[in-house]
Amino acid sequence: MKALRRMLVWISGASAGIGAALVATLAGDAEIVDLSRRGGTPGTQHVAVDLADPASWPVVEADFRRRLAGFDGDTVVFIHNAATLSPLGPAGSTDSASYTRNVLLNSAAAQVLGDAFLRAVAGTDHDQHLIMLSSGAAHKPHEGESSYGAGKAAIDQWVRAVGLEQQRRHPGCRVLSIAPGSVDTAMQAELRAAADEAFPEASRFRDLEARGGLAKPEDVARTIWSLLDRDLPNGSVLHVKDLS
Repeated sequence: MKALRRMLVWISGASAGIGAALVATLAGDAEIVDLSRRGGTPGTQHVAVDLADPASWPVVEADFRRRLAGFDGDTVVFIHNAATLSPLGPAGSTDSASYTRNVLLNSAAAQVLGDAFLRAVAGTDHDQHLIMLSSGAAHKPHEGESSYGAGKAAIDQWVRAVGLEQQRRHPGCRVLSIAPGSVDTAMQAELRAAADEAFPEASRFRDLEARGGLAKPEDVARTIWSLLDRDLPNGSVLHVKDLS
């Protein structure tokens, strides 16, 4: 990533996995805000929120506005990375409360927080970037991942539509979606540990891990950061393999 004078960056779910790797690989002068329940990632300021709870969403929007009001740097970025796989299993046979949390975090929170970020940055002259973390499950259905896959598909379609809208704005915010592929994270471990009857793809992911086929979170994070410098159409829906 080319040198930037000063950045203000929000990352949801920066306490682990790809989110923590994004923090570790960000170069330059940046204020990084971790939107998560746990926090604890070095180099971040933590806003404690449960993003599966709609009551937390106004808290995030207020943080966007408060920090932007005092920011005189070049670039503002929001990366929505937070997601959950739970519950894995066929629709109609999983815990209804967990299923609802999945829908709220993977779909509703992404759209509402994206909308809040766009409202907060509208009319400012910063270089603006909104990046949504998607998944291959948005395009290829897997048994046992109905809510997760539907949520990620919703993110991709939201990005396509909002990208078109932002093209009409001056300067506008660049809105992108990127699927990270199979990455060596706790979420991947959860897939491998799933019972085959709940998630038939589990054996494929176990084979992939055994063959050393999982990407390192830091490598994926560097690819995501490279999006800030790539000339990509607004509303692009990408996979990391498209950028190698």
